[in-house]
Amino acid sequence: MVRFSRTTSPGSGKTKTGRLWAYVRDERPWNGEAPQAAWYQYTTDRKGQWPALHLANFRGWMHADGYAGFSELYRQGNIQEVACMAHVRRKFFDLHKSQGSAVAEDALKRIAALYQIEKEIRTQPPDKRQSARQEKSKPLFDDLEAWLNIQLTRISGKSTLAGAIRYALNRMKRMRPWLDHGFLELDNNTAERSMRAIAIGRKNYLFMGSDRGGKSAAIAYTLIETAKLNGIDPQAWLTDVLARIADYKITRLNDLMPWNYTQQS
Repeated sequence: MVRFSRTTSPGSGKTKTGRLWAYVRDERPWNGEAPQAAWYQYTTDRKGQWPALHLANFRGWMHADGYAGFSELYRQGNIQEVACMAHVRRKFFDLHKSQGSAVAEDALKRIAALYQIEKEIRTQPPDKRQSARQEKSKPLFDDLEAWLNIQLTRISGKSTLAGAIRYALNRMKRMRPWLDHGFLELDNNTAERSMRAIAIGRKNYLFMGSDRGGKSAAIAYTLIETAKLNGIDPQAWLTDVLARIADYKITRLNDLMPWNYTQQS
């Protein structure tokens, strides 16, 4: 899962923009065996070459928003895209809040029904999740798609609502793998949540200081957020590990990883 955020660094009275990318693995929704982990990378811009470099050796599915920079990843064929319903929902939510749109309200209710099913099957094994989605979610998803196409013919093509509907229809085509695979999710919220600490921190400390500071921050966020994903107090874990690591056998360093540290503790 991927999400990027902006950070800045001061220098000679000017600031420049850098990026922090978050790649997150969390298999708890379907009781997967891989441990939870977050990996952050800092870059000087948001060009698509960076995720291509970061994920050069990755093979599998990736939940992500509609950022155009990911397109090359999908074209190469090693990574398969799963779009995000939360981004679709957000556009309708904003429209309903700002304009009181009845169509947007109806869309929100239809999307809520899909999320209710996800809530009911959370932590179930992939085969049961896939079966429930085929039986319950697919008819609702197909109906939502058909209903959106009908609404699009009834409103001005230049309206904000039409834009939201076109966005939804485009992303829903890339969301369909979620119906067929129980280990996939309906949205990219795991990665979205991983950026909250960065967004809050950006308001508090404002600057990274330099590109080197950005890279150091990415390492710190990787350690802290991975610890949090594994239910560990990051400060307690880092304090203990830093005190022990100098004399720890290099062949056993994996014992100190957050997911193993939990069992050890």
